[in-house]
Amino acid sequence: MEQNSKYLVFDIETVPLPFENLPPSQQEYILRGAISTNEREKRLSEMALIPYTSQVICIGIQMMSFEQDEFTLEKRIALAVDNDAHGDELKIITLSTGDECQIGNEREILTRFWKSLAKYQNCTLISFNGRNFDAPYLMLRSAILRIKPTRNLMAGTKFNYPNHYDLIDELTFYMQSMSGPTKKLNFDFYANGFGIKSPKSEGIDGSNVKDYYAEKKIDKIAEYCLRDVIATWELFLIWFNYIKF
Repeated sequence: MEQNSKYLVFDIETVPLPFENLPPSQQEYILRGAISTNEREKRLSEMALIPYTSQVICIGIQMMSFEQDEFTLEKRIALAVDNDAHGDELKIITLSTGDECQIGNEREILTRFWKSLAKYQNCTLISFNGRNFDAPYLMLRSAILRIKPTRNLMAGTKFNYPNHYDLIDELTFYMQSMSGPTKKLNFDFYANGFGIKSPKSEGIDGSNVKDYYAEKKIDKIAEYCLRDVIATWELFLIWFNYIKF
């Protein structure tokens, strides 16, 4: 590995847009064939995974540098969304963890994320399931808001993409089978399996982020997102030190 390399770990949190605000055709499409209440609720919750029916509410970033065979933390920051913020208005708070959290509207937060990537244009990205979710979501959501990404997060192919370690691919050896040692598991399962403190251990996870956001607990969501980032980095180090060749 080259010296003076930069590594950027990232993770996002999203919430559904108000269902009643969607065009009737989209509402019908989402609920098409959903007969039971459980199926309806499942379809509505899945809206958070689609950039056309949801929005970013937090992006967690951790920048690491690598020099003389040692990693050093440069910065860790959360970019969080407050829909009441206007224009380029930005509020900066310090989280209980001591990390900085910048709060603005979704457009401003996405713009700041892409500016960070432009600053570290050649950095290596680290994510968990980033190629399947975070990366395409960020690019599509930015296009919806008419924001031009500063980097193609989906460059390359499914099995060969440059400057990005997606740990779900690395830990399944790019096989992601339905069973056995290369079975695709969720992040919490890998964290517990490798003895890493799960980000869900503080009582918040992806299933209740929507409720926290409705209660305007933006700081708690930001802290959860950064716990995801920290745990992703710890998982990367295990892969880097004991599995990577």
